[in-house]
Amino acid sequence: MTTVRLPLFPLNSVLFPGLVLPLNVFEERYRAMMRALLKSPEDEPRRFAVVAIRDGHEVAPSAPGLPDPTAVPDSGPAAGFGPDPARAFHGVGCVADAATIRERADGSFEVLATGTTRVRLVSVDASGPFLTAELEELPDESGDEAGALAEGVLRSFRQYQKRLAGARERSLTTGAELPDEPNVVSYLVAATMVLDTPTKQRLLQAPDTASRLRDELRLLRAETAIIRSLPLLPSPDLTRAPTSLN
Repeated sequence: MTTVRLPLFPLNSVLFPGLVLPLNVFEERYRAMMRALLKSPEDEPRRFAVVAIRDGHEVAPSAPGLPDPTAVPDSGPAAGFGPDPARAFHGVGCVADAATIRERADGSFEVLATGTTRVRLVSVDASGPFLTAELEELPDESGDEAGALAEGVLRSFRQYQKRLAGARERSLTTGAELPDEPNVVSYLVAATMVLDTPTKQRLLQAPDTASRLRDELRLLRAETAIIRSLPLLPSPDLTRAPTSLN
């Protein structure tokens, strides 16, 4: 088993390969992570791993009442994640490659990264100024009938978009052409659909592209049917990815 050790950035969201991740980094543990990444040679990728939080807080309590009125102050690399941080995270995450790390005058950072490779969490180390993890890279296998499944998912996804856009049928992809490579399709649809974190996590850790596409086809049909029965459903703009508070 080939493993790699990388800084670990837990979030209340799921990152997929190929998707862009903007971050507003203000906690000291993650500032330390970004300062360490900036020390790496410019010609080398500045990589860290993103995992979705199963049980814990993305932002650690920094003062009484913040961010939770009942919270007490906490600090350290594993703050908010309990005595065994590995148990607080989902077991499969995604490596992020930071294209831009810009330090602000107040010491916080503006980061723009892109998901690259799925990884399985092997262990978590909280002995340093920020969390690091031993990670096993996961291959992206195609599986059976991935091409045909991708075509069906794209058709259903377009219908889903139209339903979300409402009576005006405004395209949520601003007219851009959708990809046709099955693996890319599977990650784009997983990231763009309005789903809860556990469902997105299930799609991320699917054993192969075909399995992910089959799951997405079921979800798209079910969600489109629900939207059809709710004509007053708001029309969110899905082209803007949420920015993490960290």
